[in-house]
Amino acid sequence: MKLFFYFTLLVAFFNTSCRRVEVKEATTDETKNFTQWVNPFVGTGGHGHTFPGATLPHGMVQLSPDTKTDGWDACGGYHYDDNSIIGFSHTHLSGTGIADYGDVLFMPIVGGKPLVRGEENDPDKGYRSRFSHDQESSKPGYYSVQLLDDQIHAELTATLRTGFHRYTYPKGSTPKLIIDLAHVLQERHNKNQVNEFKVVNKHTLQGKKNTKGWAKDQTIYFYAEFNQDFDIQFFKDTVAVEAKEELTAKRAKAILTFKNADQPLLAKVGISAVDVEGAKNNLMTENAQWEFDQVVASAEKTWNDALAVIEVEDEQVDQKKILYTSLYHTLIQPNIFSDVDGRYLKMDKTIGQLEEGEKMHTVFSLWDTFRAYHPLQTIIAPEENEQYIRNLLSKYQEGGILPKWELAANYTGTMIGAHAISVITDAYAKGHRNFDVELAMEAMKRSSMYDSSNILAHNKKVLNKMMAPGKYYNETLGYIPGDKDIESVAKAMEFAYNDWALGEFANSIGQKEDAQYFADRSKHYKKYFDASTGFMRGKMSDGSWRTPFDPQASKHRKDDYCEGNAWQWTWFVPHDVAGLTALMGGQEKTIAKLDQFFTMSSEITGGHRSNDISGMIGQYAHGNEPGHHTTFFYNYLGQPYKTQALVDSVMYHYYFNDPNGVAGNEDCGQMSAWFILNASGIYQFCPGETTYTIGRPIFKNFKYNLPNGKTFEVKTVNNSQANKYVQKVSLNGKELPTPFIDYQDIAKGGLLEFEMGDQPNTNWGKSPQI
Repeated sequence: MKLFFYFTLLVAFFNTSCRRVEVKEATTDETKNFTQWVNPFVGTGGHGHTFPGATLPHGMVQLSPDTKTDGWDACGGYHYDDNSIIGFSHTHLSGTGIADYGDVLFMPIVGGKPLVRGEENDPDKGYRSRFSHDQESSKPGYYSVQLLDDQIHAELTATLRTGFHRYTYPKGSTPKLIIDLAHVLQERHNKNQVNEFKVVNKHTLQGKKNTKGWAKDQTIYFYAEFNQDFDIQFFKDTVAVEAKEELTAKRAKAILTFKNADQPLLAKVGISAVDVEGAKNNLMTENAQWEFDQVVASAEKTWNDALAVIEVEDEQVDQKKILYTSLYHTLIQPNIFSDVDGRYLKMDKTIGQLEEGEKMHTVFSLWDTFRAYHPLQTIIAPEENEQYIRNLLSKYQEGGILPKWELAANYTGTMIGAHAISVITDAYAKGHRNFDVELAMEAMKRSSMYDSSNILAHNKKVLNKMMAPGKYYNETLGYIPGDKDIESVAKAMEFAYNDWALGEFANSIGQKEDAQYFADRSKHYKKYFDASTGFMRGKMSDGSWRTPFDPQASKHRKDDYCEGNAWQWTWFVPHDVAGLTALMGGQEKTIAKLDQFFTMSSEITGGHRSNDISGMIGQYAHGNEPGHHTTFFYNYLGQPYKTQALVDSVMYHYYFNDPNGVAGNEDCGQMSAWFILNASGIYQFCPGETTYTIGRPIFKNFKYNLPNGKTFEVKTVNNSQANKYVQKVSLNGKELPTPFIDYQDIAKGGLLEFEMGDQPNTNWGKSPQI
């Protein structure tokens, strides 16, 4: 009763200190218009780092307003707290913690303007314009805003590979358009950019932009057509040049002047990473006509079809909006990186040609997305997930190693682990095997072993991230000394999980020797457990523990943990709950430590806290990925009612239908995928196993429309925010004794039924699964 009292206090705290979710009467939706439930502004405030502009599912173009260019909250280009817009650029990242892109910026103006952006607190120093959220709107595939300084109405839409602009200028004005190729996000990374303009004819302009950013060598080509003839003036930064037809410069800009303000100015822009011909071909194939409203309607239909993979019935309006916005965010990336003719930029910067029906993608945030995004994809889009695996294997062949965080055909080396291994193993275990299995084994083994040769990293710094010293010590010493590599404990924990996954894959294809080798290495996590403190702890070259030691401390990029602390990283053993439980002294002691973890102070000490540690429940940080599985440990220890209370608290108190609606960076769909799976009452604790564990569904009826034509439906009885506790669960009419189902139970379709109540059923699932 004492432990339950703690959790009652925890839930009471959230109910009194956090915003309540608005509950309204359900809206009758006979037309199944799922886009009405999407709010693209969710995540554009706080530190969500999303963007509100126009894109299509996995589109190459993300045409969106930019309001800031520097600082952490410039990662998506737009922040809801800002009140001026710099312009509209064609590429953006969704929810990342590092910025890049912001390519080919358009800004409509009238009159003369300084040819610089201006400042957030003083827009008049440049060409940026004030705006109001009252005169701004967004829906999937469409964005509009009134630029108040010049009273220009700007509208944006997109096809897969093209952006489409419509600008309505004041009557009697002289319409002008600034195109700023020097514009980038977090420009301190972009000192050696090269820009090119070339006039094709009186209404067509093409060009090229190369930047050195997070992706160290990124080039984008564009081909732009206008519905009016233009006069053009080129600039090197702010200095006008005599060139009339073309310009190559480090900070190239242009001002286009049009003559007719009586009709809207339309601009269609195709982009490509291959060449200008690719950009032109993308434009002519996807967007040959001048029907802006038709493209808007087509985009909305495309999104509606994509969102139809999930259907829910419930009266909770805000929760439905959070759900479909989350699904929307999972569908933004990875982004298509191949042109309509199948050409794409390879990791070695040569041009590849895909077979018919294949697509290349970019933006693989694998440290984030292996946890929930890819397990969700194996349910709703397994063929696309196989396509991503084929893409990753191609990048291995072209670049020498599987990516960790690939961007625009660049290894960035960002984050830790080798989680392409998790994605591949998980898909294979579930029967999704439309990729070269022998090549996959080769690629995973190569990426797990220390070998820095023949990797096409842009520089030594990136190479050292791709092939961290910790891998060398993990092989030669059997552990990673904290004085030899940063984030040693976090890297070791993730290497152990990756090794487990690789061992499972090797065993499943009959490579027994490798299977045993990697299975043995997957136990290396035990070497970091300090029984005297009960934590995973940094170990030095001489075998001693790092001192001093504070499990609540965080020193970002300067300690033994990655974006976290010892409390958070000690639990990252998803592949061996029994082993971790034994280290902690058994079931009761492990439960006691979990209880402390979720109920203790949320203070982070150490003086240099990682900004990613957010969304706190005790020391659990939902705003960052390493702990996303931790709430489900209780399911394995015989107390699933505690998992239910915690999952309920996270869903209702760290996801909102407003700009500050995400607890941390959205991270390319991972935060959203966590919500989707948990809203349906399931979560995959350990990708690579086929087990999904059961939490607490929040809707009366949740349906996955599976690609095989079947449905997996989750129904609840007596469900409400107060009735958060599972009383019993049945799968296809058969009562489940434990909170676990198999992936095949989902994939073949069926019915999962929950009976809910306001008190925990301490008898259900009380047998430990360890």
